[in-house]
Amino acid sequence: MTHLRKLMLDELQRRNYSQNTVRAYIHAIEDFAKYFHRSPDRLGPEHIREYQVHLFRDCKLSPGTIEGRTAALRFLFVKTLRRPYLPDHIPFPKRQRRMPTVLSQEEVTRLIAASRSAISTANAWSFMFARARVAVIATSC
Repeated sequence: MTHLRKLMLDELQRRNYSQNTVRAYIHAIEDFAKYFHRSPDRLGPEHIREYQVHLFRDCKLSPGTIEGRTAALRFLFVKTLRRPYLPDHIPFPKRQRRMPTVLSQEEVTRLIAASRSAISTANAWSFMFARARVAVIATSC
């Protein structure tokens, strides 16, 4: 085990990170080091930028996956190596927002018509209003 890995593991354990997070962070840092064929403590913000571009373009990873890798890099450089990087030096990728599925009037009508009892009708209306409320909340953020 390298000195840097031990430092990072100690810092992760000191902060009580979960085992899954520890594994993911270590894997992300290993991949980062392998990409540049150098120890991560010899790399800087420009390398991080290049690595993020590589993950998007060449590896075709999703923004969520790259966000996890970026969190690992931030932890390494800011918490373990104590480098004074600003968030702009190690930016998180923008995630795409998914729009909620909203039923059309025809779909709502068919849903209500398909119900056979008063309870089913009440449940269908509750479901419809809940979906509509979720749609309103999601679009207002």
